[in-house]
Amino acid sequence: METTEAFAGLTCAACGESFDASEHGRCPDCGGPLDPTYDLDALDGPALDGDGPGHWRFDALLPFPAEAGLTADEGDTPLVRADALAEEAGVDALWVKDEGRNPTGTFLDRGMSLAVTAASERDLEPLALAAAGNAGQSAAAYAGTADLRSYAFVPSRTAFSNKAMVNVHGGEMRVVGGRYGDAAAAVDEQLETGYHSLQEFTTPYRHDGARTLAFEIHEAVETPDAVVLPVGTGELLVGVVKGFRQLRDAGLAEAVPTVYAVQPEGCAPVVAAWTDGADAVEAWETPDTIVGELEIAAPAGGGLALDALSTADGGALTVSDDDALESAVTAAQSAALEVGGAGGVALAGAWQLAEEGRLAGDRVVVVNPDAGAKTPDVLRSHLMGKGI
Repeated sequence: METTEAFAGLTCAACGESFDASEHGRCPDCGGPLDPTYDLDALDGPALDGDGPGHWRFDALLPFPAEAGLTADEGDTPLVRADALAEEAGVDALWVKDEGRNPTGTFLDRGMSLAVTAASERDLEPLALAAAGNAGQSAAAYAGTADLRSYAFVPSRTAFSNKAMVNVHGGEMRVVGGRYGDAAAAVDEQLETGYHSLQEFTTPYRHDGARTLAFEIHEAVETPDAVVLPVGTGELLVGVVKGFRQLRDAGLAEAVPTVYAVQPEGCAPVVAAWTDGADAVEAWETPDTIVGELEIAAPAGGGLALDALSTADGGALTVSDDDALESAVTAAQSAALEVGGAGGVALAGAWQLAEEGRLAGDRVVVVNPDAGAKTPDVLRSHLMGKGI
């Protein structure tokens, strides 16, 4: 399997053992998540920007070269300067990194392009995962480009748009009663064949793909003072902080920005652990939020998310569903941004931080992880509840 010069292999985040690219799941020694590592001294020159499409132009610091990558031009999403939102938050400048512009409308396309590239290079199939919605659609899309069979197990409350597009992209879909945890349990219970997992923090590459958001943000505004993003599985937070850390360690950035993690009040296991000063994330007993993509009661990347917040000298907070949806509507009506519920969580978090004086005078980037058009019924229902 062809890898880049800087790719140094996979390291277990739990026990520290190292493996080469032939390993494709969790650590065979202890079961911990594997993390791609890189030799930053192998980078050629002061810039990462290459000739590949989308985020593959950063292949100098990706595991596989651009010419080997499966791509639909994911990445290179716009960083939209939103002056009206900045004024409302009372900060100097606010940008929204709009990941809804990716091929299947989610930041997950970045990591899925890497994960399916790895599977395709070894001709591993079928591919399978449990998903809150977006990951299933993204996996089906990239598996289709590689002509690999794929299965997505999704909870019954998953948005119809995700369910429909899994099948449209050629993937098999199993709808499971209950919530995300029930869908995750059903993969092994219902799938009667061996499979290659595309689950977050089982494949080493999903969170690794999220690093390229940091590279693009740095290109546009160098090091912002703060980055605010929503947290579900933990892969967005872990990847973005890792990306900024690598830029600093490679001498391409002066510092890692402060990163804030935001979760809905009805499902906030990472925020609870961070607030309590805990070393591990405990499962949320009764998850209940309208933002289905963030209703992850026991995030596989919980511990790594806490580590990432420590690295970024960050913070964590919760917002109500109502504030999240209102923030998404505000973004649509004042900045022409179609922000989903998860992006609304991040925006509501930014405004809460600003009200508390924690963003005064700052240059802030808010990450919108998926397209508002995926769940327009949720946003419209919010307006109807207000009599609109």
